[in-house]
Amino acid sequence: MEALKTKIQALSEAYHHDVVNIRRHLHQHPELSFEEFETADFIAAQLHAYGIPFQTGVAKTGIVALIEGKNPSAKVVALRADMDALPITEANTCDYKSENEGVMHACGHDVHMASLLGAARILNQLREHFSGTIKLIFQPSEEKFPGGAKAMIEEGVLKNPDVALIFGQHTLPTMEAGKVGMKGGKYMASTDEIYLTVKGRGGHAATPELNIDPIIISAHILTALQQVVSRYAKSAIPTVLSFGKIEGAGRTNIIPDVVKIEGTFRTFDETWRAEAHEHIIRIAQGIARSMGGDCDVVFSRGYPFLVNDEELTQRSFQHAQEYLGIENVVALDMRMTAEDFAYFAREIPACFYRLGVRNEARGITSNLHTPTFDADELSLKVGMGLMAWLAMAEMKL
Repeated sequence: MEALKTKIQALSEAYHHDVVNIRRHLHQHPELSFEEFETADFIAAQLHAYGIPFQTGVAKTGIVALIEGKNPSAKVVALRADMDALPITEANTCDYKSENEGVMHACGHDVHMASLLGAARILNQLREHFSGTIKLIFQPSEEKFPGGAKAMIEEGVLKNPDVALIFGQHTLPTMEAGKVGMKGGKYMASTDEIYLTVKGRGGHAATPELNIDPIIISAHILTALQQVVSRYAKSAIPTVLSFGKIEGAGRTNIIPDVVKIEGTFRTFDETWRAEAHEHIIRIAQGIARSMGGDCDVVFSRGYPFLVNDEELTQRSFQHAQEYLGIENVVALDMRMTAEDFAYFAREIPACFYRLGVRNEARGITSNLHTPTFDADELSLKVGMGLMAWLAMAEMKL
């Protein structure tokens, strides 16, 4: 394995410049969820150039490719990268700034795709060194419910040939480039979107006695809903309830008829998830009705919580230490962010890990989903090399 590690590291170094250019092209041409048509065409062109067979149009814009080693049926390991960008206007001034107004790779999916293409090139060159098959999954729409992972699974992405286990990686801007992090077991939260429509009776602000004020009702609802976490949730179950949008079409002297509120609920327990939904409905509707109004509550059920396979993640942690050095592999805590990779992890053993992209000296410190997010491109060398190494290590078992 030592000789193989040296080969992978050398190829990662050799291909780094090309993979940087791939990442920059993808960053310049971001596309929203299930609209990744040009992105898919670009990925297909790269795979074709590498001589790797692939299938397009999986779950609309997804791509699946196969790299067969010796005895292709021996074991199938999947590697996944997500493809979609976010509806954010980029504020960076780099040469590879987004050319699509209002759309940006602000979550690092350009890094994920470029790393997987680099890993594919490495693995294809080394296919005589492993027995089994590598399945490459380029997945659309991670950022938007119901998510591309679920759609790809329903279209058979984990079958023909049947996948034994799967890896995914995601950028982490709080971790220095050159490092990775892993956690076995429960790792990322489930996520649900909440839509409240608070109904009252609008009118002139100077005659409040004639109105049923949905603004005031909304304020009471938002305050009371904090009890869901502080008084109803078990302390052992991490829970987040946050609201990010309140919209009432009034003015300084106009009370609106309706106020709309949007938020998110996240946790790590399915029974509690269902109970919390009931608490939210009961509290919101009860307060609205007690104040003379009403409240419609709608949940858009999102991704399940993500559970990394304990044994696979433990092995991967050790393999990562062998590849990067003990000091460059970090044990992670649970996160309240969510990922539709969780659907893959429900079906087969999975390891979803984090790729450090931070470089304080170069000012690359912005968080995910911000208009100034960027990644130190040293991370691409680690991203492609480690993915190839983890896949090869599992093939050798």
